Amino acid sequence: MKKLPLYITILIGMALGTVLGFAAVSGGCGHLVTDWVKPWGTIFIRMLRLVAVTLVVVSLISGITNLSDVKHLSRLGLKTLGVYLTTTVFAIFIGLIVVNAIQPGNVFPREKTEEFRSHYEQAVEQRRADAQEVKSSGPLQFVVDVIPENVVQAAGDNTAMLQLILLSIVFGVAMVAVGKEKSAPVKNLIESLNGIILKIIGYVMKFAPLGVFALMADLVVSFAGDSDLLLALGYYALTVVIGLVFILLVCYPLIVRFFSRTKLGDYMRAVLPVQLLAFTSCSSAACLPVNMEQMRKLGLPHNVISFVLPTGITINMNGTSCYHAIATVFVAQVMGIDLTLTQMLSIVVLTTVSSIGTPGIPSGGMAILMLVLVSVGIPAEGIALIIAMDRPLDMLITAVNVSGDAMAACVVSAGETDRRQA
Repeated sequence: MKKLPLYITILIGMALGTVLGFAAVSGGCGHLVTDWVKPWGTIFIRMLRLVAVTLVVVSLISGITNLSDVKHLSRLGLKTLGVYLTTTVFAIFIGLIVVNAIQPGNVFPREKTEEFRSHYEQAVEQRRADAQEVKSSGPLQFVVDVIPENVVQAAGDNTAMLQLILLSIVFGVAMVAVGKEKSAPVKNLIESLNGIILKIIGYVMKFAPLGVFALMADLVVSFAGDSDLLLALGYYALTVVIGLVFILLVCYPLIVRFFSRTKLGDYMRAVLPVQLLAFTSCSSAACLPVNMEQMRKLGLPHNVISFVLPTGITINMNGTSCYHAIATVFVAQVMGIDLTLTQMLSIVVLTTVSSIGTPGIPSGGMAILMLVLVSVGIPAEGIALIIAMDRPLDMLITAVNVSGDAMAACVVSAGETDRRQA
């Protein structure tokens, strides 16, 4: 019997999980899903995150050491950064165009505004505290945070991914600088570790259908009780979805078609399993092992995959940027605030800068969003209007983020000469 492709088994898991979730809600036994099904999804995500940190370090060093010289690395880095910044700004403009065209805030019931403020009062205060921590840390705190105090501590903290990326790049550059003869023993060790980790990822992905099944069932159960709140924000959610889907199904395919050597059909098939995993896990880091494996099967150069994808999970967040732009204008519309062209441009700049490494604190993305709100003259309390939809929308946001990393890898690979055969 022919083995089913990964994306088919994941789709089956999602479908069965959705059915189980609705059945549990209808039967009044949602707690059974939480107690007995959800843990399997949590275990699957933890298994992926367990190898994610090691994979970032090993793959980055491996990719850099496979470059011919430091000059080659500089060219690859600049090209990658250029693709990331360009697509991020483009995603923000798409968000602004969509939200200003649809204007979801203008149809939001005014009586619901106070209800949301009171319902999420505690969450708003927490986001306000997070935002104040970011604001009071100084303009160069981001640069300070990139430098870790302790390598071991940074390696054990999933929020310190940017620190590990910097250390890995420095280590890889140093290996290239000392020459092949002196770095050969370490390079062989890194290559061996890389192969071992990829094999472990293969084992973990055998449990993907079960993990996705558990995550989807829990998701349905978790949000079944908030139907009134979700309906009140349905128009806003639809606006976000339109912007994200346009990026995912129109912008990315066009970029791959005209700015890379990868066949569009091959790209779409390769990235689908990554998108499905992102949709259920809401974690770019957890998707990294699968994304790298799919790009390897696509035939992209090893050094490009090892450099572009690990850096992308922290600095390339097209979905998040589009979402922040829409959320900011939506809150302004609900509160009757007319944003000027200058304020719109401020949103573009602030969202672009904030997308390059969110702060390593709980709800760091929301803290940054609150700062954007305040910076353009919108009351911080407005964030209560979007907290309810943050988790469900994050499913699609993460899918757009990881797909953007894959798209960038295809574009950057266009100029490389060591393209592998699938």
